[in-house]
Amino acid sequence: MNDTPEAHLLIIDDDERIRGLLQKFLIRHGFWVTTARDAEHARRILTGLEFDMIVMDVMMPGEDGISLTRSLREGGVSTPILLLTAKGETEDRIAGLEAGADDYLAKPFEPKELLLRLNAILRRMPADTLVDQGPKMLHLGPVRYNVERGEMWRGEELVRLTSTESALMKIFASCPNEPVSRAKLVEDLGRDTGQAQERAVDVQITRLRRKIETDPKQPRYLQTVRGEGYMLAPE
Repeated sequence: MNDTPEAHLLIIDDDERIRGLLQKFLIRHGFWVTTARDAEHARRILTGLEFDMIVMDVMMPGEDGISLTRSLREGGVSTPILLLTAKGETEDRIAGLEAGADDYLAKPFEPKELLLRLNAILRRMPADTLVDQGPKMLHLGPVRYNVERGEMWRGEELVRLTSTESALMKIFASCPNEPVSRAKLVEDLGRDTGQAQERAVDVQITRLRRKIETDPKQPRYLQTVRGEGYMLAPE
């Protein structure tokens, strides 16, 4: 069953049969589901509705899923995005994550696996907090992070975080100045263990650094600790 009742999903896939099958399966498991046949159709729907998650195929005629993901993120949309791809190559998965996707699932997949991924991502949403102690506000140079609210600010501007970026910040905020291994990050994010997932975490760290650091290539606050993982070092 869906762990977050009445979550509203947008399914974007040019294959009518797959759209229909996914819609029926997910409705049966407690989701509200809207479908779109391509990126243009999805954009029209997104102008009038907000969703708890977007599930989209990468290979679509016209604008593909990676391009649409990048465009939505650049437009300030922080809704979690799960990409479906027929390609298993690491490069395609990395490209999707770099564009701003929260996770990916390679076709063909078992419907139950999709359900597990959806629920894992929804549990990482900002309303769910992993932090119950420690400082309430972390200062990262010009950026500040409100631990209780899960919000990041640069001056008076709210920095939009994806659900995965929010989850990473909460993990780091629970143990500032302590290294967290890549394997532990993968585990805490609710993902399967493995080298590919650890590389995926590296991509998410790179994206997060762009939102925190003045010079992401010389990180001051989200540091790499050789042999141990990553560490958040607030002021």
